[in-house]
Amino acid sequence: MTLHSSRPGARTDLLHGTLDMLILRTLQWGEQHGYAIGQTIRAQSSDVLQVEAGSLYPALQRLSKKGWVVSKWGQTEANQRAKFYRLTPEGKKQLLREESRWTELVTAISQVMRPAIAPGSDDER
Repeated sequence: MTLHSSRPGARTDLLHGTLDMLILRTLQWGEQHGYAIGQTIRAQSSDVLQVEAGSLYPALQRLSKKGWVVSKWGQTEANQRAKFYRLTPEGKKQLLREESRWTELVTAISQVMRPAIAPGSDDER
């Protein structure tokens, strides 16, 4: 998954596991085929997050092996044969765990980026 930015030299690495969480979140809204999952993530992020097939399909296989998603073959709206993925009950539980960890991580990073008190100081900022 890449982070597209208009800033030259913008860092494109994202935290490990973030793609899994985004896929699970996308499937919470209903079953989708792989290409649609990638497009949904792209659209929901205002084109900032773009998931390449080389990242998406291995992630979907990993999630399937863990029992968090199941798949079946079907037809797309364009009458193309595609594998459709659906979130399992265990996948829903995992999504809740991932969301909780994500919230904790964002809070911790925010505290480091905007500390209430400057390190080594008794003065508040």
